[in-house]
Amino acid sequence: MSGSGKKIVAVSNRLPITVKRGDSGLEIKSGAGGLVTALAPVLRNRGGTWIGWLGHSGTLEIEGLLEKASIDTGYELYPVWLTEDEVNNYYHGFSNEVLWPLYHDLQTRCRFEPRYWDFYLAVNKKFAAAVETKSTEEDFVWVHDYHLTHLARELKERGVSRKTGFFLHIPFPTLDIFLRLPWRRQILEAMLEYDLVGFQTLRDRRHFVQCVQSLVPGARIRGRGQVLKATYRGRELRIGTFPISIDYRGFATDAASEPVSTTAWYLHEALPERQVILGVDRLDYTKGIPERLWAFETALERYPELKEKVTLVQVVVPSREDVEEYKALKAEIDGLVGKINGRFTSSGWVPIHYLYRSLDRTELLAYYRLAEIALVTPLKDGMNLVCKEYCACNIEGKGVLVLSEFAGAAAQLHRWALMVNPYDVINVSDAIHKAFTMGRKERRSRMSRMRANIRRQDIFWWVNSFLQAAFSSKLDAFPQVIEDYIPDQQKILVRKFHP
Repeated sequence: MSGSGKKIVAVSNRLPITVKRGDSGLEIKSGAGGLVTALAPVLRNRGGTWIGWLGHSGTLEIEGLLEKASIDTGYELYPVWLTEDEVNNYYHGFSNEVLWPLYHDLQTRCRFEPRYWDFYLAVNKKFAAAVETKSTEEDFVWVHDYHLTHLARELKERGVSRKTGFFLHIPFPTLDIFLRLPWRRQILEAMLEYDLVGFQTLRDRRHFVQCVQSLVPGARIRGRGQVLKATYRGRELRIGTFPISIDYRGFATDAASEPVSTTAWYLHEALPERQVILGVDRLDYTKGIPERLWAFETALERYPELKEKVTLVQVVVPSREDVEEYKALKAEIDGLVGKINGRFTSSGWVPIHYLYRSLDRTELLAYYRLAEIALVTPLKDGMNLVCKEYCACNIEGKGVLVLSEFAGAAAQLHRWALMVNPYDVINVSDAIHKAFTMGRKERRSRMSRMRANIRRQDIFWWVNSFLQAAFSSKLDAFPQVIEDYIPDQQKILVRKFHP
């Protein structure tokens, strides 16, 4: 499905699908997460390509499944195959035991194993080879996140000329924390090989600039505003701030649909005469789920009027279940939920409804519609799109957003959300009570302003601002694709490109 003409080639650690062996053989399902939510509407029907790992070691005979999945998604899917050693050392090792905790200010969780670094470089070479195969000099190669900081450097090592951009979806640490990384200078120099380096917030960009100025001799950075200019080793690049967003119109439209409205009504019937507080998180120690549960327990202690009048629906999406640290986190969450429910449950009322599973889109949007209060309280987060999805789906304008100061979204929404320090259980419990007692007029005023902000700076605004900074081009420069099919064969006949 590569088509012709200029296209966006997205490169990330994971493809936006998962492959699992079911009762009837191999099955492909849509992936989850902020990057999939953000990028899928952009690539769809534009002849784009997404390069990534399928999420397991080894290879599978799935060419036919991938072809069908590419048709279904509207863009080509191209897998990079990793061995078990590469998965253990590049993904579980360097990416998730070094960079992930370090970039989230949790350096005590880091394991600086030298072999991790060697595998990290080797896998970045694999991805560079895939980019060389699936792109042309006319394409824009958009690399995503901390797993692939070295891809632009590896392309140049191969003599491959491409326009490249890198976007970091997670926070970038301060200089004093980044200094602990044994490969600190190599990471910075590799990032400076891109034509554009993007961050979620001004804070993250400031931290990166400080690290470059302190650790990379010869690098010069100048300018002000959203995009800075830098020179290094005789070439110029740009460093910008681009807060990622969502397909606002898609979420708002789907939230108003009959299936979502019906599901929300049934959920409401099961939780009558009380305000629903919603938390939706992937299982991860950066999300602050235990701290949130402690804060909710504290709120019930300090404000008895909340009893039987609120219900916390906490959704935890399984993640990295084979990692001991995540097993321990789940056990902690399970224990806290049991303890709080055992302590406060009364006839007809259970304080916490705990769902440890993924929700399909209809059910998720129904919970967004249902909830009067959303608790988005990560200990540290690059952006956090849950809060934006919640606002987009809050079409009645009745919701209150309680938001962590340490989420990237705080830079955009702090004037209208109730801002909290997730480490301060008293502060969060007070915010829960304030949200519970907030009047309809104030709720509508705060929510309407957040929705307007997210609608204005949606996912297409994000892409346009990034492409404009990269090479003075917008999404319109990448042609729309119309596909004609033979219905009985489901094969593409014609791909027509329209500007």
